[in-house]
Amino acid sequence: MTVTYEDAKQQMLDAMLAHVPFDGWSETCFRAAISECDLDDGLARAICPRGAVDLALAYHARGDQMMLDRIKSEDLSALKFREKIAAAVRFRLEAVEDKELVRRGMTLFALPMHAGDGAKAVWGTCDLIWDALGDTSDDVNWYTKRATLSGVYSSTLLFWLGDDSPDHQKTWEFLDRRIGDVMQFEKLKAQVNSNPLFKPFLAVPNWLAGQVKAPMKMRADLPGLLNPRK
Repeated sequence: MTVTYEDAKQQMLDAMLAHVPFDGWSETCFRAAISECDLDDGLARAICPRGAVDLALAYHARGDQMMLDRIKSEDLSALKFREKIAAAVRFRLEAVEDKELVRRGMTLFALPMHAGDGAKAVWGTCDLIWDALGDTSDDVNWYTKRATLSGVYSSTLLFWLGDDSPDHQKTWEFLDRRIGDVMQFEKLKAQVNSNPLFKPFLAVPNWLAGQVKAPMKMRADLPGLLNPRK
């Protein structure tokens, strides 16, 4: 059976996960994974040119896929939309088998040279959530929805990392509050937009927003944070 580059990457990732809690997403761990998979160093570098960084991103992508699989398998039809969003974020966090893998990843992506990769990964997760839940916006709302959810997801992730409550109940309560805050803001925004007294003041910003068409949708697997989606 032919082993593809992606197969080899996943094998290296599986081998590396046991080392990450002790040595982080590091060159040391990457070399250990290469050795355990009995791969040629040149081939491993061709598959992962940036070494551990590429495997950290592969781990994040694996969690995203697990989240999507669960969204598709769960019956969310009886939930309100805000509850569906909360469920999707919860599914994403529950896809993590060891918090230390995420802590080490945050340390890696806090470095200036990798911060863009970390931001792109979070944006990609939130983009997948909106797409999976059927978002069809094609104007400035496409961006604001993802930017807002990125903030909610990031803050919930930080809370979750420090939460030792049973079944992470405090995290899910925190998530509900954050989404509630966002919904209150959206309600206020809708009230302002519908109030005729404010229309003269909103004419210019609304016109500017209307010029933003969102055929340019971002993907986490493309370079840069603002790249057109095909």
